[in-house]
Amino acid sequence: MILGVETSCDETAAALITEDGEILANVVSSQADLHARYGGVVPEVASRRHLELVTPVVREALEEAGASLGDVERVAVTRGPGLIGALLVGLSAAKALAWALRLPLVPVDHLHGHVASLFLQPDAVEPPFLCLLASGGHTLLLDVQDHGGYRVIGTTLDDAAGEAFDKGARLLGLGYPGGAAIDRLAREGDAEAFAFPVARVPGLDFSFSGLKTALLYKVRELAADELELRRADLAASYQRAIVRALVERALAAAEQIGADRIAVVGGVAANSELRASLPEAALAPLALCTDNAAMIASAARYVEEIPFARYLALDAYASTAA
Repeated sequence: MILGVETSCDETAAALITEDGEILANVVSSQADLHARYGGVVPEVASRRHLELVTPVVREALEEAGASLGDVERVAVTRGPGLIGALLVGLSAAKALAWALRLPLVPVDHLHGHVASLFLQPDAVEPPFLCLLASGGHTLLLDVQDHGGYRVIGTTLDDAAGEAFDKGARLLGLGYPGGAAIDRLAREGDAEAFAFPVARVPGLDFSFSGLKTALLYKVRELAADELELRRADLAASYQRAIVRALVERALAAAEQIGADRIAVVGGVAANSELRASLPEAALAPLALCTDNAAMIASAARYVEEIPFARYLALDAYASTAA
């Protein structure tokens, strides 16, 4: 049994899975309501909340799985990338648990965790495939040839897709988290009402900063009463532009590397239009799109573990070099 811990941003999560990828428990405590008043995640607030929640969340996962700490054979934890203070809370908790139980520790890259969400039962996806990873902090195209890692073939030159959703929602007065808010409102609007740009940058990379600026200018030029009437159309058109960029690049990447299958993971993978636009793709289950610990425990099955006590000096990292 593998115990996973995830605290890279604003979800405190713990999970228990078996070695063959069956999820026994997957507990996620979101801080979205806590950060909504600020319009985004405040790192110091997130870190303090993780300190309060990490122990109760682990306890709840054990109870949900009907297990005890004595049943755990390995402890897995997100080492990075993410908010450094938040990561250190989870890493410290995981190291303490592993040390107290004299167990090995498995440090997991958060992005590998998202990919590994596809390797869990009951609908495990087998490599190779082209993976679109779209979240609040990352937008990547990955060539996944085996369970143990990936090759980055495309990334964003500026904002991540999830960040573009959050910033767009803020411009439209929809609050935080923005992706879900835009998705809901877009269902009431006309996606063809506004022609927002889809950036064409060299290679397989993405750019969303120009799209965000285009929305800003459109919001500024509309009178307050007209903005209120057209808010759903703006949301739908803005969402359509983001989804088009993601889908077009994913299809181009799959063709370029000769991939027969496309998979989509990350928080933006929960977007209803993106899921509808790639009907043949392998999509992460909705419960595993946003940050969770089951995906971290899943990745730990394919990462080298650190033997007991050698991990005490292990540190977290905030970003991954491109």
